[in-house]
Order: sequence, then structure tokens, then C-alpha cells
Amino acid sequence: MAHETIQTEYWTAVQEIRLRLYQSSLVLTAAINRAAPARGCVISFCCTYRVLADIPTYVIELKETLLGSITPFWLKDTMVNTIGHRATERALQLGMLFPPAQALQVGLVDQVVPEDKVQSTVLSMMSQWTAIPDHAQQLTKNMMRKATVDLLVKQREADIQHFVSSIQKSLQVHLEKLKQKKG
Repeated sequence: MAHETIQTEYWTAVQEIRLRLYQSSLVLTAAINRAAPARGCVISFCCTYRVLADIPTYVIELKETLLGSITPFWLKDTMVNTIGHRATERALQLGMLFPPAQALQVGLVDQVVPEDKVQSTVLSMMSQWTAIPDHAQQLTKNMMRKATVDLLVKQREADIQHFVSSIQKSLQVHLEKLKQKKG
């Protein structure tokens, strides 16, 4: 029971961070200078603009299916908003890893630059975004993201229960595999 409480608290915090970032009125940019697995990918999806260092080992990925789990609906929706339905469907079902060139090609990132140019590129882009009148930029961002946010808010408790149940099942499968290896 204590594990369920910890898992519930953890997933509630993940949802809250995602909601705050995704619906922030600020222009958020991601300077990605490392691999962005799982939660790093979630955070980058919340940003207005994403710049990735051109290092082949710096991948962006959501590989839940490879781990025997599924991506939460709200993350799937965010990814669909970013790269489209078909690309998301394929990426999530296959647990695809996207190195810089592929991440740029599908739209997971907006720019790929040499590692030493990531910060300066992000700062340059920030000046373009902040030149737009705040209210117009904020209202447009809210309009584009509202349906995705509203769905998570509406289904938040069900998502938490699904996550806790999924973790329990994944742990059981993992423990069974460990027992089989010992036997």
C-alpha cells in the first residue's frame, strides 16, 4: 500500500509539472545538450522551441513499449500535436530512438546545431519569440494546447490509477523473469 501511495504521489507530480510547463504563459525553449529519454522528452515537448546538440548519441525517445508499458494518453496527445498522428503512432509502438537528424526530420526538435552553439541558438530564438506581443503569443499558445490540457485535467485521476496499475503489472512481470532466471 505504501508503494501505491508513493507511485500516486510521483505520478501526480509528473502530471503537475507537465501541466504547469505545457500551459505556461511564458515562451519556453529547450536547450538539449544531452540525451532526452522519457521525462526529458516530456519536458522538451512542453517547450515552445527545441534546439538539440548535433551529437549522434543524444537521442530523444519514449520507449515505454520496449519496457512493456504504454505511453500515457496526455503524452501521446502532446506528441501528436508536435509531430503528427502517424509519426507518433509508429514511434510509440516501436519505442523509437531519434538521433538528432531524425529528431529534426520528424519535428521533435526545431533545430540541430553543434554542441557549442546550443545556448546561443536558444537565446537568439528567444529574442524572436519575445518580439511578439505577449498577449497574442499567450492566447495563441493557449488556444493550440487547450484541448490537450483539458483532457488531462478531466481524466487525471483515471490516469493516476492506470499508471499505478501499470507499474504493479510491470514489476510483477519483471519479478517473474528474475525468478525464471534463478530457476
